[in-house]
Amino acid sequence: MDLTSLNEQQKKAVLKKDGPILVMAGAGSGKTRVLTTRVAYLIEQGVSPYNILAITFTNKAAKEMKERIYDLIGDNQIQVSTFHSFGLRLIRENYQLLGYNKNFTIIDSDDSNSIIKKILKELNIDENVKSIKNAISSNKNELITPFEYEKYVQTDFDEVVLKVYERYERKLKQSNCVDFDDLLLLPIMLFRKEPEVLKKAQEKYKYILIDEYQDTNEAQYILAKMISAKYKNICVVGD
Repeated sequence: MDLTSLNEQQKKAVLKKDGPILVMAGAGSGKTRVLTTRVAYLIEQGVSPYNILAITFTNKAAKEMKERIYDLIGDNQIQVSTFHSFGLRLIRENYQLLGYNKNFTIIDSDDSNSIIKKILKELNIDENVKSIKNAISSNKNELITPFEYEKYVQTDFDEVVLKVYERYERKLKQSNCVDFDDLLLLPIMLFRKEPEVLKKAQEKYKYILIDEYQDTNEAQYILAKMISAKYKNICVVGD
């Protein structure tokens, strides 16, 4: 493999086959090139594309990463995805264990707002829909369920959030729906509830690479940590 375009520090990150790696550098310094070259190196060293998972934050970035890897090795079987699309894949593979039907629906932000608006009307509460939605989203990204949120309630607004959050989750489940934040929360709940499913994921994704790692929230961090816990072959790059 030709590594002449990489500097010495970049080569170190590419050539360290096993164990955790943290790559920190400024914007435009070639972090993504390090990640894609590392994927090519792992495959050259005998790692199956099936055992590699590369994650970034937008569909556009994932598409570009996949194209770069294909240009290097001519293989497009490696799973390159966003955190949310990866979470969706896990949910689709295990929907029954999570209590959903196969044809579950992913609702968008407008749908979420409509549900919250309806709940507020049912409760006869005059509160800003967006503020409630942001609070619920924040809780989900911090892995806080309605039951757990109850202990954090201090203000009148918190009380409203709790009431709406409880009803919102019930309505989603009754309608066989998940929202965007559930694509991170539900896989973590699944792994905690079903250790065998987590074990299967750990055996499949033995090498994990994450781009733009500085943008990870709590749920994304925990998800990556759980999957990489067995082999600890995780490489993250970020500013």
